Amino acid sequence: MSVGLVAGPLRAAATGTPCALPRTDAHHSLGLDTWNASYPRPEGTLDAALLFLSFPDAEPMATPRELTKDHFPATSDFFERASYGKFRLRPHTVDRWIEMPSPAGSYRIQRDWDSGHRTSYLRDAVAAADPYVDFGAYDVVYVVADPDAPGVNSDATKVVNLEDPIKADGTDIKRLVTVFEQSPPDRNVLAHETGHLFDLPDLYQRPTDGGADWDTRVGDWDLMGSQFGLAPEPFAWHKWKLGWLDRAQVTCLSNTDSTPAQSVHTRRPRPPRRRVVARRGGAGCGRTARACCRCCSGRSPGRDPAIPASTCARRTVRAPVRTGCP
Repeated sequence: MSVGLVAGPLRAAATGTPCALPRTDAHHSLGLDTWNASYPRPEGTLDAALLFLSFPDAEPMATPRELTKDHFPATSDFFERASYGKFRLRPHTVDRWIEMPSPAGSYRIQRDWDSGHRTSYLRDAVAAADPYVDFGAYDVVYVVADPDAPGVNSDATKVVNLEDPIKADGTDIKRLVTVFEQSPPDRNVLAHETGHLFDLPDLYQRPTDGGADWDTRVGDWDLMGSQFGLAPEPFAWHKWKLGWLDRAQVTCLSNTDSTPAQSVHTRRPRPPRRRVVARRGGAGCGRTARACCRCCSGRSPGRDPAIPASTCARRTVRAPVRTGCP
């Protein structure tokens, strides 16, 4: 889950094909023609700091190293595999508990968190951690709360985008990942939240009636829809947006092209010749593309072995603007 909105400059992303839909000013737009430079792009190596927060009314039952193992190397392995080796997330654990000035209960931690209490929590966390970490040295910061402290709510794990950045070590901290997971945590939870750091949207549908089914949009495909999914690798459209696919791996069909999508797929491993087959929307639907995205490669860990490696998931990608499209 991601909250808040920070506008930022744009730079070139995926170009050279009519199916690269234009970005809009919507939060986490799925347009591909430019990249929002206020987000780090997951290419090469990014360094991540893990800060572990304790509270004055509770003694931690685990060590920071033990809790780090709940998320790494699993999260780094997930992204290295999904990016075909183009991206490495390198964790750095601050190997000590950093005590907050107030009990967790005083911050009223919950999923729909009051912005005032959330801001107080983050500012206290950065101030408490500042003597032990150089915030300017890291691309990503995870703020991990003692999972056994009273008042810690695992449903509040999310990315927080700060309209008023917190200043520390000569750096403007614009977003943080707040982690309140129990140990062991939900599967792929940190990979899901890290996806928001790279400008990916949630793909689940939050029920309005208190129901339990959150997975009605993309089902078991793509961890941004369900981190528990049977095939949690990012949709190929997302991989294209993140820079993990080359132009040669994308086929853009015209509205009159009837070539079946399956014909461009091969069974060659890492990477195949084509991973996206997209058709741009017709008249009046200029911000729509229908894409057949081959999301899975080989028998990667975390994917149900019953799902074939050659599976092609079809979905419609729409830039969030009003059009005449159905």
